[in-house]
Amino acid sequence: MILSGLCFVGLTAGVKHMGADLPAAQTAFLRYLLGLVYVLPVIGRIRHETLDAATWRAFGFRGMVHTFAVMLWFFSMTRIPLAEVSAMGYLSPIYVSIGAALFLGERLRLRRILAIVAAIVGALIILRPGLRALNDGHFAMLLSTALMAMSYLTAKTLSGRASPTVIVGMLSLTVTVGLAPFAWAVWQPVTTTQLGWLFLLATCATGGHYLMTFAFAAAPITVTQPVNALQLVWSVSLGALFFGEPVDLWVVLGGVLIVSAVIFIALRESQLKRASAKVIPT
Repeated sequence: MILSGLCFVGLTAGVKHMGADLPAAQTAFLRYLLGLVYVLPVIGRIRHETLDAATWRAFGFRGMVHTFAVMLWFFSMTRIPLAEVSAMGYLSPIYVSIGAALFLGERLRLRRILAIVAAIVGALIILRPGLRALNDGHFAMLLSTALMAMSYLTAKTLSGRASPTVIVGMLSLTVTVGLAPFAWAVWQPVTTTQLGWLFLLATCATGGHYLMTFAFAAAPITVTQPVNALQLVWSVSLGALFFGEPVDLWVVLGGVLIVSAVIFIALRESQLKRASAKVIPT
């Protein structure tokens, strides 16, 4: 899980390093296009998968939502500090909890509601509306995390209709196709150095997802979630050391609140699953 976190922080730092050299849509498209190298082995399985029309529509919807989420995330990376991107990114699981209650009929217990409220307070501490100037990067990041949550919820509905490998592979394919027209509209010449960086970003992203999958399989969530929270620490450190971004204690405080809420929800769900597994049907 530590290596997975480092991969994702490396992805974030790489996008930050490239800055505004290329439009966000083009950067995102090239990252996904180059990342298809790692998805090629899955193409054969997708071709032989028997899926109904509703499942294909769900894949298309998820790809569309994820496309906009990715573009907004890449855009926000060029507009706000690393620490703020990382801290606000943890809002996605909170949106998932709210969406699961609204659209999937999952029950929101009091403890989870309190955790959601704590996360919202954390977001307000980071943004401090009315007390400082907010730019389009902040709003882009808020919308990006909400769309990421929608993508995750769609994946959850797909989990019983297609294999995990096909779900991941279809996301890469649909997002690449979805980003193509946006990238074409703002296309700029790309240097060999930029292509090298983009391939590195694709490698970090793919490696991070695979390592996270292995971590979830090898260790309980009580171990993986707290370790995952280290991404915030690394983001603050990288921003300060390599990009000259000042350490904002309000962002750290808000981020800690959000991360704590996410960890609490994850641990609570793990406890409930273990408790239900112990119930012997009569």
